[in-house]
Amino acid sequence: MPSKKVTWLLPSLLVVPFYVWGFDYQTPSISPEVNSGYEEKPGWSADDFAVAAANPLAADAGYQVLKAGGNAIDAAIAVQMVLGLVEPQSSGLGGGAFLLYFDGSDVRAYDGRETAPKAVDAELFLEDGEPLEFMEAVASGRSVGVPGTVRLLEKAHMAHGRLPWEALFRPAITLAEDGFEVSQRLHSSLANDQALRDNPLARAFYYDAEGQPVEVGETLKNPALAAVLKRIAEEGSRAFYQGDIAQDIVNSVRQHPERPGELALDDLETYEAIAREPICTPWQQWEVCGFPPPSSGHLTIMQILGMLDQQPLLEAPLDDGVTSSGWLHQFLEASRLAFADRNYYIADPDYVEAPGGDWTTMLAPSYLAKRSALIGKQSLGSDVEHGEPGAIETSWVAQPTQPEYGTSHISIVDAEGHSVAMTTSIEQAFGSRIMVDGGTDLPGGFLLNNQLTDFAFEPEQNGDPVANRVEPGKRPRSSMSPTLIFDQESGELVGSLGSPGGAAIIHYTARTLMALRDWGMNAQTALNLPHAVTLGDEVWLEEGRFPDAALDDLRERGHNVSERELTSGLQAIMRLEDGSLFGGADPRREGVVMGD
Repeated sequence: MPSKKVTWLLPSLLVVPFYVWGFDYQTPSISPEVNSGYEEKPGWSADDFAVAAANPLAADAGYQVLKAGGNAIDAAIAVQMVLGLVEPQSSGLGGGAFLLYFDGSDVRAYDGRETAPKAVDAELFLEDGEPLEFMEAVASGRSVGVPGTVRLLEKAHMAHGRLPWEALFRPAITLAEDGFEVSQRLHSSLANDQALRDNPLARAFYYDAEGQPVEVGETLKNPALAAVLKRIAEEGSRAFYQGDIAQDIVNSVRQHPERPGELALDDLETYEAIAREPICTPWQQWEVCGFPPPSSGHLTIMQILGMLDQQPLLEAPLDDGVTSSGWLHQFLEASRLAFADRNYYIADPDYVEAPGGDWTTMLAPSYLAKRSALIGKQSLGSDVEHGEPGAIETSWVAQPTQPEYGTSHISIVDAEGHSVAMTTSIEQAFGSRIMVDGGTDLPGGFLLNNQLTDFAFEPEQNGDPVANRVEPGKRPRSSMSPTLIFDQESGELVGSLGSPGGAAIIHYTARTLMALRDWGMNAQTALNLPHAVTLGDEVWLEEGRFPDAALDDLRERGHNVSERELTSGLQAIMRLEDGSLFGGADPRREGVVMGD
């Protein structure tokens, strides 16, 4: 990998020798693939190491770091910095991330989730007592949380990195200075976003005088981002969280023309990435490790899978290459039950208590057996109550469903068998639509997140508080689900995976785990399967991917079914029985896997 199967996409690259002070990045001659519709991908094999990322240029940066002797943490930093340049709609310096790292013996969890400014209160998204329209809140200064990605990566690198910090920024700096070819996905995202045109810096950088976006294949340079990256590379995270760059971020948020935010310099200076205990859950022959709250991903995924394991199958899971309507019914019902618990209990653990004092009470087999017993032949519908896995002091109220978006995922396995699963985000496409140049006065820059819209807009209902309400310094609940898989008996790494997709990340990842463990699929075949999603009410099936008979059967079972595009961005790398690696990239996006 690159292999003969994919030379059409990934030509051989010259990689120079590794030197003790770092490595020399070689600009690749790769044109990112078109992401319109669904494009089959072959899957990729490797013997020693592999990196999967949402854009070929980002994957190549990680590949070159690994080739030069860097480890999985080093490669993740290089990949993220390039993603922020070539895929700015999904992640970057102005956002946050969750990172799982396996160092050969232990799994570490690093929380770089954004935090609410200290000056906000629970009514952040209320005006005259009523919640703002979602996009009014998104495209504003109020939605911007304190970015966490830079401090997260620095913390992980200080603990585990091998190559010098400064060397890992060279790929992104080189591409920002020399330019990269605009991909179809970036062009389409720009074309479909009116709010971004309202930001003067973004309009001047991404659009022409008539408001038309940069064309596919056009070489785009970002000198402002290059200058900011150089500062961070030379001075570390303090260059981002203090001084000119921090001041420009604060000014841009507080001077928003319509709805300014409360972000202050002190919020940036005092931000900390947190090392948390991952949650590792036995699941038959595997142990699945994921992120604890404030992520709802792992708990909700493993609730769904735990309930399904206790269900007698209504019919075989697969029917002519797609998931059968009987299996879909059970999967969707388990999702309804799991999301009812998610919406009631899960929030920042520094602000809410876990049921029974331990989040794993939500995964107890006896509790999941009770929940699974509620699944019948007909849908429970939208009126699903939360369960009671353990006692809590506070009487919460369930958070109403509201949109969640965005993100990108990186999976890496290095030559020593150490692995990263990192999901990274600025939330909605192009985040808050606030672009900053870091005080450089150069063209370009980076976008700030809108992660605070992941909080509940309404802090209470009928006098009872919502667990995921806005509070000063709090981290909003997330659905990001970076996942590492291990063999229960040997403890050896089995795989790394994850996806973007807002709340649907949970469904994408859960279904992929089922396909990998139970249905005999390799990483690429599992990622190709069509999607089905419910957040508790409507059911969305991936448009054009299921037979009419499946939709009709689900409707007869009481599901409110419609079709829509479900653009996941799954990445997965699995260890095969012979010790080699096999990776897959979602056919719905432009990602690839590279390795040797």
